[in-house]
Amino acid sequence: MEERVLERKGLVVRHSLLERIEHWAVALSGLVLVATGFFELPVARRYFITEIPGLGWSGDYITSLGIHYAASAVFIAACLFHLVHHGLLRHDGMVPRRGDLRASVEVIRTFFGKGEEPPFDKYLPEQRLAWAGMAVIIALLILSGLVKTWKNLVDPQMSPALVLTATWVHNGAFLLFILAFAAHIGALVLKPNRPMVRSIFTGTVRLDYARKRHPLWMSRLEGESLGPEKGTKGGAGDTAGGHGRTGQGASGP
Repeated sequence: MEERVLERKGLVVRHSLLERIEHWAVALSGLVLVATGFFELPVARRYFITEIPGLGWSGDYITSLGIHYAASAVFIAACLFHLVHHGLLRHDGMVPRRGDLRASVEVIRTFFGKGEEPPFDKYLPEQRLAWAGMAVIIALLILSGLVKTWKNLVDPQMSPALVLTATWVHNGAFLLFILAFAAHIGALVLKPNRPMVRSIFTGTVRLDYARKRHPLWMSRLEGESLGPEKGTKGGAGDTAGGHGRTGQGASGP
């Protein structure tokens, strides 16, 4: 289902079913990777996780590793699909733009009552920066994980220095992934962002919310023009409000 206004229902389609499946595939497989990553450490028995009904297997390293590999296959496939699908369709709405860092600081200031938010496109500047940061973290996780997997399954005699480097990179990216995920959830808890939560599940947001907070995006959907003054104002957040396919695509709240 393409982005469109459902006037009678008072909703706007923000994400298609395919984008939501893609999002949840990454999110759920990522959570399984985090859990099994911890289980591969000697913590499940130590902290009585194995006593929780259904998690008796968590104390077995080989079982946890096998589930970790299975989840990583889903995770990598979903991430690759995300890049290829949105890349082919030229969906660049989540790609960071010049001025996003400064605009993000200004937006954060508005959360504390200092100033007003500028008009936004489909995605906020901090969402674009978060997407780029998460992309780097995920790339590090995948590349270092592939090295470790190759060593375990194909070449046990792989260079110790390479394996050690991959292990440290994987562990560091693992911690960054957890922090980024926590920040992602924390951002949705903030009152101005709460209306976006429903789009993760239904693909839609309220029409009144979209018109108020994402006027640059809505101006394209509804075929309206904000005029030069408002367009200039958007420079603090989403200056080139975008035309054509800009602002579409990449999944995320």
